Amino acid sequence: MKEQNNNRTKWLHLRLSPDEHKKIVKEFSKSTCRKLSDYARKNLLQKPIVKTYRNQSLDDFMAEMMRLRGELNAIGNNFNQAVKKLHTLNQITDFKHWLISYELEKKILFNKVDEVKKQIQKMAESWLQ
Repeated sequence: MKEQNNNRTKWLHLRLSPDEHKKIVKEFSKSTCRKLSDYARKNLLQKPIVKTYRNQSLDDFMAEMMRLRGELNAIGNNFNQAVKKLHTLNQITDFKHWLISYELEKKILFNKVDEVKKQIQKMAESWLQ
């Protein structure tokens, strides 16, 4: 059997107005295509384009969870740095300062964990309606 060569070696250059580009990018964002070139190719060759249905509440939830995850990671890094500092302390005054700092970081961590729990509860309630 002879193998078919699927390499794309030909270029198609095209100029668009800002409005045309905005419209194409808007439609592309609604599709499942990973690249704009894939979307344009399917569109030009009149192949079917799968469009997604986006749940805005889930998108909002995911954005909030990513933000909270970043904050929790930062707090975790701070906590790890504090524990490393604890291992290097030689004097009691240094230990007291670390202990105060640790308590503050612990409160922040617990507040963020509570915030995550509330967001999860809020999302669960909206999905169960």
